[in-house]
Amino acid sequence: MPTYEYECGQCGDRFEQFQNMSDKPLTRCPNCGGEVQRLIGAGSAVLFRHSGSSGPRCDPAQPCCGREHRATFRRVRSR
Repeated sequence: MPTYEYECGQCGDRFEQFQNMSDKPLTRCPNCGGEVQRLIGAGSAVLFRHSGSSGPRCDPAQPCCGREHRATFRRVRSR
């Protein structure tokens, strides 16, 4: 669900609101009841993950997850 940013024309308050994309934009400020305008944002999302959150990493030099080390690797040709 996207986050939309609004600004009140009366009190100047800026706030964010989680809404479905199909929802109609808000029209009134929750602070003073004045008319609000939805602002155009960058449309970006940032996801921060802890470096260890994806679980153990397998390495050919030091196998993990109970797999045996494979001495030979099949080379894939790129076009």
